[in-house]
Amino acid sequence: MDRHGEVHEERGLKGRAKDDTRVVPCRLALTRILRDHIEAERLKPGDLLFPGENGDILSGSVFRRAWRTARKEVLLPEEFASPLGKRVYDLRHTCLTTWLNAGIPPAQVAEWAGNSVPILLATYARCVSGQLRDHQKRIEAGGDLPDLMEDR
Repeated sequence: MDRHGEVHEERGLKGRAKDDTRVVPCRLALTRILRDHIEAERLKPGDLLFPGENGDILSGSVFRRAWRTARKEVLLPEEFASPLGKRVYDLRHTCLTTWLNAGIPPAQVAEWAGNSVPILLATYARCVSGQLRDHQKRIEAGGDLPDLMEDR
């Protein structure tokens, strides 16, 4: 509950003006699914994508039950028992780590995530993996030092 006794806090983006927005990339397949849902439900700006029974925001318990069911359906038993995607919010971490591992510059990832670069790197720098060989190749491609013995 928030400080007013409400389950869901209504606020804008952290550190931004109340009505500020940010552009975040989305896979085309997911964009199509969302647009089809918006069209089928005849949603207007400000409408909820997935409203609760009375048309208001879904409760956290509904989200958690649906998420648990989805995880159980798609994950192997040992994955389900692990912390893998335990919370819906874990998808944010997965997304940001995936972008960083894909070589997207931290400044761009931070902008999309709505974080500062120092916060992003403090949280995710150790999650970046699989790039060591590529970085070593780049260092080596920087060129050899001149052979000083040939100049004599």
